[in-house]
Amino acid sequence: MRTGWQKLGVEQLRLSTTDLTPPSVQDLTKGVNFILDAPEGSVYVHCKAGRSRSATLVACYLMKVHNWSPEEAVSFIKDKRPHVMILPSHYEVLRTFQQTLSD
Repeated sequence: MRTGWQKLGVEQLRLSTTDLTPPSVQDLTKGVNFILDAPEGSVYVHCKAGRSRSATLVACYLMKVHNWSPEEAVSFIKDKRPHVMILPSHYEVLRTFQQTLSD
């Protein structure tokens, strides 16, 4: 059965991640590819609080598109959304994701 969003032609990608834990590099890669493949370039990325999980995915996207470091990507996001809170475990995953970009 199609959901309300599907009926409207909105594609969804769910990357289930427990609150305050970082998404896996595999899920972040899926998420970044989903964003890059979005028709018309519009994507809504969210998690319940909007402070760390969604921001981690957006940071990975920015790192890939702009060739930024994790710190540059997070700084850019925090400039736009000061309440973003990237935990040390999230930075660890961002650094691991960065390594996949240079492989």
